[in-house]
Amino acid sequence: MISDITLGQFFPGNSVLHRLDPRTKIILTVAFIVSVFFANNPVAFAFLTLAVCFMTALSRISLKVVLKGIKPIILIILFTAIINVFMTTGEGEPLIEFWIIKIYTRGIVRAVFMAVRVILLIMGSSVLLTYTTSPIALTDGLESLLSPLKVIKLPVHTFAMMMSIALRFIPTLVEETEKIMNAQKSRGADFSNGSLVERAKALIPLLIPLFVSSFKRAEELATAMECRCYRGDKNRVKLNKLEYHGIDLAWFLIFALFVALLVCLSVLPYSFGVDNELYNILFYKI
Repeated sequence: MISDITLGQFFPGNSVLHRLDPRTKIILTVAFIVSVFFANNPVAFAFLTLAVCFMTALSRISLKVVLKGIKPIILIILFTAIINVFMTTGEGEPLIEFWIIKIYTRGIVRAVFMAVRVILLIMGSSVLLTYTTSPIALTDGLESLLSPLKVIKLPVHTFAMMMSIALRFIPTLVEETEKIMNAQKSRGADFSNGSLVERAKALIPLLIPLFVSSFKRAEELATAMECRCYRGDKNRVKLNKLEYHGIDLAWFLIFALFVALLVCLSVLPYSFGVDNELYNILFYKI
């Protein structure tokens, strides 16, 4: 069900990740996203998977809930995998050859690695940031990190507010979509039967009421902010000031070690030139 999608939601808690400064989590999330693209062999991906599972356990959020966040991007993952299977060439004879279609071992391995990379990217960044950081804390963290840009007159507070509101309203739009689908199902609409193209066409009538509802909610939010005398960051003070603590420094050090190990697993094995079957399988480079 659409309501099972958890992407963008915040789950209150008191775990180690929940207690981190939002600026720390934003920086670590960026570092994690960059480090994911270093992984290029089975050992590096296994290490990355263990790290994501470790962070999920520390967050005290159910793995089932985290996996639900993959639902919105399943089609993107499949499309990416298919493109890599058919567009990647390799050495030697192809595994499958039909007309102009040639599928090589390298293409299949790259497709699997790419799918795993996208899944770990979504899971890790969600656990580190959106699942464990409230929208208000996220706004304050973004604004604090981007505050040097105020020197060149960039509207940092407005940008941070826009980002946090966008994340906050993902679950709301998902809930609204499900309500519209249920209303249309009661009128005879069918979203589950037929080919993929037919089901995609059946979703088109959802767009107009969803857009109308989205604009209505945006107008209501703007009115509510106006009624509360919201004027951006002009003469604005913080109720809770952000401060770094020892736990933030510890996580910076842990993440530095994590990135260093991942880079070593991804780069160093290929400098030894070992010709061993098990070694070549473990460090098969995409």
